[in-house]
Amino acid sequence: MATPDLLGIIVNDMAAALKFYRLLGLDIPAEMDDQQHVEFKTPTGFRVAWDTKELMIKINGQWPEPTGHRMGFAMLCDSPAEVDELYNKVIAAGYDSHKEPWDAFWAQRYAVVIDPDGNLIDLFAQHTAS
Repeated sequence: MATPDLLGIIVNDMAAALKFYRLLGLDIPAEMDDQQHVEFKTPTGFRVAWDTKELMIKINGQWPEPTGHRMGFAMLCDSPAEVDELYNKVIAAGYDSHKEPWDAFWAQRYAVVIDPDGNLIDLFAQHTAS
């Protein structure tokens, strides 16, 4: 059986992309900013990778610019309060909001921010029973 192992994100500017994802809490060394391929491994072993558009062109011979949102990427927060804090931190750093924090009907605190390449990034946490 195949097991999901890596989510790859194609970026226009590696340094700008990694700056955004560091803001979300990913510990990615600054010396990776000038690389064409960067990987981050979560504590569970799942990997997130960023590849420059130039690298994709080298590999595939072309890279047509995608339209629309073709992936969903969500960051699990420890608490509903952390969703709000992280959302506010991202917006204060100059990034755009897609949707302000709200209490979703599926019992999660949710917000959506936009990374430098236009990808929608969900921030969420389970509501605790009161």
